[in-house]
Amino acid sequence: MDNKRKNNKNFAIFLVIVAAVVVLIASTFKSIQNSLNLGLDLQGGFEILYEVTPIDETAELDMTVVTNSISKRVNVLGVSEPQIIVEGTDRIRVQLAGVEDQESARKMIGTTAHLTFRDVDDKEMADSSILAEGGASLAYENGVPIVSLKIKDDAKFGEITKEISSRTSGNNIMVIWLDYEEGDSYREEAKKAAAGEEPKYISAASVQTQIMGDCIIKGSFTETEAKTLANLINSGSLPVKMTEISSNVVSAEYGEGALHKTAIAGIIGVIAVALFMIFKYRLPGIVATIMLAFYIWCVFAIYSAMGAVFTLSGIGALVLGVGMTVDANLICYERIRQELYKGHSVPSAVEEGQKLSFSAVFDAQFTTLIAALIMYIWGNGAVKGFATMLIITVVMTLVVNVFLSKRLLTLLVNTGNFNDKPEYFGVKKEQIPDIQKGEKQFYTGTHQFDYVANAKYSVITSLVIIGLALIMGFVNMGSGKGFFNLGIDFASGTKLTVSSSEPVKIEDVQAKMEELGYSNFKYQSSGENTVYATTKEALTVDDLSGIKSALKEVYGEEPGDNVVTPVVGKDLVRNAIILTVVAWIAMMAYVTFRYEWDYALGCIVALLHDVGIVLAFFAILRMEVNTEVISVLLTIIGYSINNSIVVFDRIRETMSLAKKNVSGEEYKAIVNDSLDRTIKMSIYSSITTLLPVIFLLLMGSKAIFTFIVAMFIGLIAGTFSSIFVAPTLWRTIRMNHKPKDKNKTKKKEKKEALDEYTFKGINA
Repeated sequence: MDNKRKNNKNFAIFLVIVAAVVVLIASTFKSIQNSLNLGLDLQGGFEILYEVTPIDETAELDMTVVTNSISKRVNVLGVSEPQIIVEGTDRIRVQLAGVEDQESARKMIGTTAHLTFRDVDDKEMADSSILAEGGASLAYENGVPIVSLKIKDDAKFGEITKEISSRTSGNNIMVIWLDYEEGDSYREEAKKAAAGEEPKYISAASVQTQIMGDCIIKGSFTETEAKTLANLINSGSLPVKMTEISSNVVSAEYGEGALHKTAIAGIIGVIAVALFMIFKYRLPGIVATIMLAFYIWCVFAIYSAMGAVFTLSGIGALVLGVGMTVDANLICYERIRQELYKGHSVPSAVEEGQKLSFSAVFDAQFTTLIAALIMYIWGNGAVKGFATMLIITVVMTLVVNVFLSKRLLTLLVNTGNFNDKPEYFGVKKEQIPDIQKGEKQFYTGTHQFDYVANAKYSVITSLVIIGLALIMGFVNMGSGKGFFNLGIDFASGTKLTVSSSEPVKIEDVQAKMEELGYSNFKYQSSGENTVYATTKEALTVDDLSGIKSALKEVYGEEPGDNVVTPVVGKDLVRNAIILTVVAWIAMMAYVTFRYEWDYALGCIVALLHDVGIVLAFFAILRMEVNTEVISVLLTIIGYSINNSIVVFDRIRETMSLAKKNVSGEEYKAIVNDSLDRTIKMSIYSSITTLLPVIFLLLMGSKAIFTFIVAMFIGLIAGTFSSIFVAPTLWRTIRMNHKPKDKNKTKKKEKKEALDEYTFKGINA
């Protein structure tokens, strides 16, 4: 009776936890969704990287003052959750999502806005200190927009206007400049104005008499221009010069379309993973699905609470995280099944499987966390956003899917309802041996496939792919195309995204661009409704404004633009190399600490293989290499080590039972048997990670197509390297260098352990 009460209590606790999870998700999901801070690639907006230099070369650059000044201007725009990030000592990145009038916002932020009153000889008569704080406002004169200025120092302004009004006709003009530069001339600009061109000054008015009060600025302003000018004057002048060195502008329509497509693809991918887990693992699969839903809720809740910006690459990291968090459960469930095959009872198999799988799961996730932290610390822009999501997903994998899902499964098992029902774990009763009768355990490996001997075919295939990439790369270099098809992120230049609700044809966009006088663009279609126009030239803001205005008239939507100057491209290449090298060193140090140096070297060589394969495909297919590819390479580094660690964890476990002096053939047997016992984990892990990626590839936004393709190639390469490259290299090292035995104590000689690990020529 006591056991029954205890069993009922465990089942009741399980139901309460599941009900709490369902209620929590259902009651808060909508509010979390509404409070998510979407990035500019999902709702439109822009990101601009400025190089900051002091106007006075002798002055010290204070980035805090610059940030505060920009914040004041952004507040005028009414943008929610603006991102103003200082990078290094002389750069500042401004990200504004959801801005409707992007050009006005661009001008508002980047203009120094040093207002001066000058005469016709360009002599400064006064600056903005003569105005009342916040005294500029939009006004109208005979229905025409003007800017009204409230004068603070009436006496000084009266003195200035009296002096100018006393001059001869043609010289009695007060010129108002915004950001006057040495060498600017009113007389030269006046000639342009007379010829119908836009002068650099903002107003030039004759002064007939002394003015002892407020004044106005007249010009051929639109209402928006007059309002922007008033806001600029009110925000005060920046103490620095802001030089735009990189920009990315995304139209709202393009962002919304990308969000919808990617979200749908992601949801289908997650459902596919859940169905796979239920099909393969039955009861544990159901537990994994419940905790997967809770895991996704936790990730979104944390992201919302942090106020972090949710981007397209963040969605990619989340979907990858789904595969990796399911992978953590998968490793545990496979160990449980293996314990059942050895004849253990269901409760014993669950307890032992959870215990045996923990080290592999923890080490695999921690290595990914190392890569994510390095991306976050040294990365910028999209890389940092990707890293933020990856860090959250890894931490939540360890907290939710490792600990809580284990607790749920244990509660179910402790109800006693599944003690004699291994089929609920995907194991047939006839596969469970009766140990007391001396029956041998059911073996799940291949028994016959020689992984070590066949590794050469995988290596040869990889070398052929890399060799072909080298040949094609050098051929392309000879023809002036470059080894890689570097995106403007690295090579510098301008990329326009022309979108419309109607089909957009490359030839139509090209014809319009050539009509505007731009013949040095290359064009690429992305679906029926989007065309990318790219040039290696970093166009100016004025050039972009004219192009975008003309294209908007044709297609009804303002094109997005991405501009990168050469200095930024060089910095990105350098940072990408640093990120990769630091990640490798950190991971190798951790694996060495947890295992031994030869395990770590096997992992690093596997990583080099995976990175080489991804870059080789990009060289062969001439796909664009951009900053998002760096995020993928760092993620693949973490993923590849995940699979390698699962294999190495089993090899280490086997080695702890083997005798000290092991021959070459015995090492081969150890590797083959360890791979036999982990091959399902590797394959299923690849499936659960690849499923969401495949749906993103087929159905997701074209904006992250390159990102997803690189992920797909890298995941496949990572699977093969963890099976054929890393363990084979480890065996080669062990055959030529036998490390000192760290374990001085006598090895355990449990009969059960001996039964599991029986190799030809090996006695524990």
